[in-house]
Amino acid sequence: MISKKIQDAFNDQVAAEFYSAYLYLSMASYLESIDLPGFANWMRIQYQEEVSHGMKLFDYVIERDGRAIVKAFDAPPSEWDSILNVFEASYVHEQKVTGLINDLMDIAIEEKDHASQIFLQWFVNEQVEEEASVKAIVQQLKLLGDSKGGLFQIDRELGRRVFTPPASSE
Repeated sequence: MISKKIQDAFNDQVAAEFYSAYLYLSMASYLESIDLPGFANWMRIQYQEEVSHGMKLFDYVIERDGRAIVKAFDAPPSEWDSILNVFEASYVHEQKVTGLINDLMDIAIEEKDHASQIFLQWFVNEQVEEEASVKAIVQQLKLLGDSKGGLFQIDRELGRRVFTPPASSE
């Protein structure tokens, strides 16, 4: 059985993951509006990943005989100043999510909930990957500067990204 403290913290994280999904969907819409379908595709894949993360947490609460509560969250922004600004905002957001996951791990440790600690380890590792992925795109965008050809190449590359759901055994 999951403790009320961990259940409440996980339910908060479910809302945070769905906010992340909507943020990335909003970013995809912005990128589509400036005719960058590859960048938009990358963000749509991020949206799918965040939904799967939210559902993974939601299902875990239920599996532990807890009550998963769907919570409201504020609407994400819908406008950015540039492509670089979009990805810098994404990077800052992923750093915030890393902090939230670390806070969940701290609660699981405090509550001596070993199952939740093991479960959360996947998210700890995932956040390392998430931050590195976005940071790499930020660095590429900074390096290319005003190069339209470079932007076109990155757009094509990001357009090839596909969603791979996490394995159920993770």
